[in-house]
Amino acid sequence: MPSFDHDHDRFPRRERPALARRRSPKLPLTALCAALLMAGCAVGPDYQPPPVPSGASQGAFKEDGPWRPAAPKAADAESPWWSQFGDPQLDALVAQAMTASPTLAQASATYRQAQALVDGASAGFFPTVGASASGGRGRSKSNGTSVLGDTHAWSLQAAWEPDFFGKVSRGAEAAADSAQASAADLAAARLTLQAAVVNDYIQLRLDDRQKALYARTVAGYRDSLRLAQAQYRAGTALRSDVALAESNLASAEAQAIDIDLTRRQLEHALAVLLGRTPGEFSLPPLTEEAPSALALPVTPPGLPSQLLERRPDIAGAERRVAAANAQIGVATAAYYPDFTLSASGGFSGAGLTAWARTPDKVWALGFALAASIYDGGARSAKVAQARAAFDGAAAGYRQTVLAAFQDVEDNLAALRELAREREAQNRAVTAARDSLRVVLSQYRAGTANYTTVVTTQALALTAERSALQLEGRQYAASVALVKALGGGWGTGQLPAIPHASDAADATPARAPAATPPAASTPSAEIAASASPATR
Repeated sequence: MPSFDHDHDRFPRRERPALARRRSPKLPLTALCAALLMAGCAVGPDYQPPPVPSGASQGAFKEDGPWRPAAPKAADAESPWWSQFGDPQLDALVAQAMTASPTLAQASATYRQAQALVDGASAGFFPTVGASASGGRGRSKSNGTSVLGDTHAWSLQAAWEPDFFGKVSRGAEAAADSAQASAADLAAARLTLQAAVVNDYIQLRLDDRQKALYARTVAGYRDSLRLAQAQYRAGTALRSDVALAESNLASAEAQAIDIDLTRRQLEHALAVLLGRTPGEFSLPPLTEEAPSALALPVTPPGLPSQLLERRPDIAGAERRVAAANAQIGVATAAYYPDFTLSASGGFSGAGLTAWARTPDKVWALGFALAASIYDGGARSAKVAQARAAFDGAAAGYRQTVLAAFQDVEDNLAALRELAREREAQNRAVTAARDSLRVVLSQYRAGTANYTTVVTTQALALTAERSALQLEGRQYAASVALVKALGGGWGTGQLPAIPHASDAADATPARAPAATPPAASTPSAEIAASASPATR
């Protein structure tokens, strides 16, 4: 990054013609001509994207590989990523959340505020124009004579401060970069909301399946209790067998109630994500007639270099680095003088009837040149502060990139290992079911005690519940991986936010400003045509 020396003699010659001609006898005209020649020259370093970790250039992620069972399908903004789970009800819930979520509305408002800041910063490129008018009637005394008279005055005033040294253009650049960062934050908020709805819905449906599992288990435990009671009445079983069967049944019923509590809380969480109160929202549980349509999607593809363009948080961090870089130019421009052109014209005279008489015409033209000679190091401190902010933003960008790589690698590893673990757990479930059938047959025949039955039943329940939990972890890892890869979003969808200097400065022309995306279209992203990498 270019360094700055606060000694005026070290600034490039083309940036200080007014200062170099300080002793000229024609200072006003010379300074004006020199300043006009310097229009559009913005001080401060031109932005260069911060370096990324060397691992970003690798061909594939460490945890990726040929282990995936099917050809992966790329996430696509036109085909919302959550639709790959194959559940129409989930699609409808995400659509509702995208239209009514207060969190998303807050992020959208922040983005609009950032756009307004761009307009405010760009206003500095234009002159300010004002108008004033006054009229009055009064009595005055002159040479002992009392005079009653009317007065009037009106005028138009205009002032313009040319952006000779880039203070306004750098400020507008910083505001535009911050607005793009806010647009990336909005995309990140959309992705986070979508992932939250998908995760809560999937967990709720898995709780429905766990409730069904416990319903079958409780029914089996009741059969076992009736069998133990019959054996006890026949004298072939002990009273302790009946008590143990009763305890087993009550424990399973208590666990089923706990699952119901978890489901209710997930339903409440979904209601809030949809912008509704829990009392206004409910999801009927799954039944055998209406089973879940959820299916585990295939793993989306991704390369390290693509990750830098897919994640909205990475794009937002990079745009904040660009904004911090522009602020260095704003702080550096304080070393240069402020030059203002002014003009006014109007009428001022006596009487209230004629407000535009030629003899009453007044006008004025002028300019002002002001510069700080000594400020006790205040400008140096502001430049140092801006540089430190830039360094902090660059470090934050690198940390965001590293965290993104960790997210992807963690979830790739999780999907691979959970798939292997689930295969082993399914074998355990099959073996536990077979064992339970054999032990129950032995107990009926009197060749096994009830303790063995209870132990086998507990193992079978634990195995089936573990299998469901593993399935839930697989779904969660799949959602987390899609989110870690940006969910189909890309930096090309960042809005190109123009400012008024685009027609005059040397920066590349930007496309017309994009409007915020409509919240009613869940698959819509921020309309854009330029990637920040091109700036």
